[in-house]
Amino acid sequence: MATQENEEDQIINPFTMLLLEDHDKHGTSTTLHEAAPNHHLLQNHFLSSIQSTLTIRQLPSEGLSFQLWPAATSLVSLLDRYRADPSSSPLSAALNGRFRILELGSGTGIVGIVAAATLGGHVTLTDLPHVVPNLKFNADANAGVVRPRGGELTVAPLRWGHADDVEAIGRNFDLIVASDVVYHDHLYEPLLETLRLMMLTEGARKEKMMFLMAHMRRWKKESAFFKKAKKYFHVDVLHTDPPCDGSRVGVVVYRFVGKS
Repeated sequence: MATQENEEDQIINPFTMLLLEDHDKHGTSTTLHEAAPNHHLLQNHFLSSIQSTLTIRQLPSEGLSFQLWPAATSLVSLLDRYRADPSSSPLSAALNGRFRILELGSGTGIVGIVAAATLGGHVTLTDLPHVVPNLKFNADANAGVVRPRGGELTVAPLRWGHADDVEAIGRNFDLIVASDVVYHDHLYEPLLETLRLMMLTEGARKEKMMFLMAHMRRWKKESAFFKKAKKYFHVDVLHTDPPCDGSRVGVVVYRFVGKS
């Protein structure tokens, strides 16, 4: 049983809010398949703007990094809408001319794969080393959708807060994206350090680099992350989704731009 202190701090438990059901609230049609005996889930996502379907493999038994989170579906929907009508998209100012994209904490890779397919850009998917094989599987599985539209996918390990990992990937990006990456407070500082290394240090494309983060608030203590972030970045809201069924909060898409 949760203590009173925990009840006040907790808004939504991330362990119970993973999206593992058919869901078309954001306009992305999905169908869930279970493939025993390997105990993996294959989820199909139809993108109306390019009339194509992506297939994403989830491995629920392997942990949270191998499952689809709610904020990812919001970015997928927004990218699909942008491809259909850029002028009416809340992401138009952020995406215009930004075709070299780095995704942090990619998980299943769906956001980066959709970005490559809809924007026709070069997207580098990253996560912890043990997550990379499933990322590579999903990138390869959807290459037939991405490549004909001018997109390109690269997969690489990236541990937050590790300068050597940043150096290995480089800083030749216009845009950094992430979804549902602010949930464990011990990861706040490593994530911010990676953003500082990518966006604010020598060699970074400071005049163009931007970070888009889709986030669903779950804990009151997450305000500490934004307080720290605002020391280094201008942070504003580009888009807010209404709450989904059973949720008290919706997904918010934030834009981070480095301070001079």
